[in-house]
Amino acid sequence: MKTWFWLGCCVILLAHVSRAQVISSDSVKGKPVRVITADSLAGLVPDSVVNLNKAKKFVPVPRTATLLALIPGGGQIYNRDYWKLPIIYLGIGGGLYAFHLNSIKYNDYLSAYKSFYDLNKDSPTYGQVLPGITSDSTRTVRIRNLFATSSEYKQGNLDQVKRGKNYWRRNKNLSIVVAVLIYGLTIIETNVAAHLKTFDLTDDISMHVEPKIQQPMMRQPAPGLKLVFNFK
Repeated sequence: MKTWFWLGCCVILLAHVSRAQVISSDSVKGKPVRVITADSLAGLVPDSVVNLNKAKKFVPVPRTATLLALIPGGGQIYNRDYWKLPIIYLGIGGGLYAFHLNSIKYNDYLSAYKSFYDLNKDSPTYGQVLPGITSDSTRTVRIRNLFATSSEYKQGNLDQVKRGKNYWRRNKNLSIVVAVLIYGLTIIETNVAAHLKTFDLTDDISMHVEPKIQQPMMRQPAPGLKLVFNFK
């Protein structure tokens, strides 16, 4: 009787041991193992490292840009607005071209105009129309081209030559005003463009709505909404 009793106890113990071994083996085999691959490590790069790799945005200094604009086109080069250079040089160059051409025409008519007057300082009629000059008297006006390589000759009386002289003088003065105006506008444009480039137009400027429990002017907590603007 005792023998069967002890034999039964051994069988029960062996059954529990074998069951425990099977459960442990299954639990170890069924436990998930996390495998870290190279692609997953690539996504763990800190944001600071990524931001350092990005090119730093150029932000011009308006004062520096304005000082460089004293040289035609210098401010636009500093602001990296290279496409504006042809417009600036054509505008200023056109004004200088008109001034030089009008000056040549004015001097040609001025020389013809002087030929109608007595310019001898020792003469008693100095500064007056020469004797024998009438309204029908004409003089030859030599009109040169831009580089004075060729000339055109015209006949004109005193009134015609005087009107031609005044016409080219007005054009000469107007061309100076236009050239100076364009030069001043380039300086102003450089300063304005530099200020506009300093404005932050990124997505960091945002707005969002979030809940808020504590309300102003209320002693007890109360639910509500809060409008938040982020300027970074």
